[in-house]
Amino acid sequence: MKNLSRALRQRKIKFSKPKIFWNDLPLFVTTILIALFGVVMVFSASKYFCQINYNNQFYDAFKQLVAVLIGAVMMIFCSMVDYHFYQKHKNIIFVASLVLLALVFVPGIGTSSYGATRWIRLPGFTIQPSEIAKFGFVIFVSSYLAKNHDIIKSFKGILPVLTATGIMCVLIMLEPNMSITMCVGFTAILLLFVGGARLKHFAVLSIPVALLALLLIIIEPYRLQRLVAFLDPWQNPQGEGYQILQSLYSIGEGGWFGVGLFNSRQKYMFLPFAESDFIFSIICEELGLLGAILVIFAFLIIIFFGIKIAKHAKDRFGGLLASGIVSVIATQVLINIAVVSNSIPPTGVPLPFISSGGTSVVVFMSAIGILLNISAQSKQKQYIT
Repeated sequence: MKNLSRALRQRKIKFSKPKIFWNDLPLFVTTILIALFGVVMVFSASKYFCQINYNNQFYDAFKQLVAVLIGAVMMIFCSMVDYHFYQKHKNIIFVASLVLLALVFVPGIGTSSYGATRWIRLPGFTIQPSEIAKFGFVIFVSSYLAKNHDIIKSFKGILPVLTATGIMCVLIMLEPNMSITMCVGFTAILLLFVGGARLKHFAVLSIPVALLALLLIIIEPYRLQRLVAFLDPWQNPQGEGYQILQSLYSIGEGGWFGVGLFNSRQKYMFLPFAESDFIFSIICEELGLLGAILVIFAFLIIIFFGIKIAKHAKDRFGGLLASGIVSVIATQVLINIAVVSNSIPPTGVPLPFISSGGTSVVVFMSAIGILLNISAQSKQKQYIT
C-alpha cells in the first residue's frame, strides 16, 4: 500500500478520463451482461442450499452481486490506468503474488475447505490468491518477454520464464489446485509462443512436462481415482463418479430449450458445487442447448475482442499482456466446460464471470479493464494525466 500511495503522489500512475471507444463497446457491454447473468444463475443454483444452511436464499447471490459491482468499478478504474504501470512494477507484482500464494499455508491466515487450502480469511470475507496470482504471473512474463525479445529464441532466454512458471505452479499445486496450475502452464506456453520462442524448445519441454503430469497423477491417489471416474463414472456412481454423473444428468435434462429458469432439479443437493464449478451444468439444464450456445457465444465475443486488442496494441508489452489475459479466460472456459461435460478428468475451476466467487469475478473484470486500456492507448496518441 505504501508503494501504491507513493506512486500516486509522484504521479507514476497515469490516468485518462473514462473513455470506452465504440469499437470496444461490445467487450464492455458483454462483460457487464455476462457478470449480471452470473448473479442470476448463482441465485438459481444456490437458493435451495442457502435457504437450508443460512435461512436466506439470496445469501450467495447477494455476495455475487456485490462482487460484480466492485468488479465493475475496478474494470472502469483499470481502463483508466496506463498499463505500462504494471510493466514498471512487474517484480513487485510477481513477488506479491507469490507471497499471497504462500500465505494460505500460514496457520490462522489460510483456510481450508474440502481438503484444499486455497483461501485467505479476512474479516468478513475470504480471498483466493491463485485467482490474483495468475494475472500477476501474466504481467511478469509479458514484461520479461517484451524487454528480452531478442534473446527469447535461445533456451537461456526463456529460462527465467520457465523458472517463474515452475515456482508459481509448485505453490499452486501444494494447495492443491490442479486446474489453476494447468491454466498457468498453458498461459506460459502461449506467451512463449507469441513472444517468439522456438518450436524445438516446446518439443524438448513437452517430454518432462508429460512425465511430471503422470507422476502427479500417480503420487496422489485421488487424482488417479478421478482419472478412473472420467473413463468410467459408472464404475463408482456413489463415489468418484457421482459428481460427473449428476452433471451429465443435468445437461441431458435440459434438451434444446431447458426446463426453465429457476426450475433445475439437480440443484436440490444432487449436484455438488452447482453454484460454482458446475454452474454450466445448471445453465444447460435450465436454459437448454440454446442457452449454453448463447453463453459460449458471449465468451467468444470477449475472446475475439481480446485477440483483436492484442493484435493492434501499440507496443510489444501491450500485445503480450492482452494475449496473456485472453489466454487465462479462454483456458478456464475450456477447462470448465470440458470438465462438466466429462470431456476431460474432473478438476475444479470456476467459469469466468459466472461461477460463484467474489475474488474470481473482481479479478476477471479488472483484467477486462486492462484490455480496454490497452485498446484505448492503441487508438489515441496522448493520454490526459
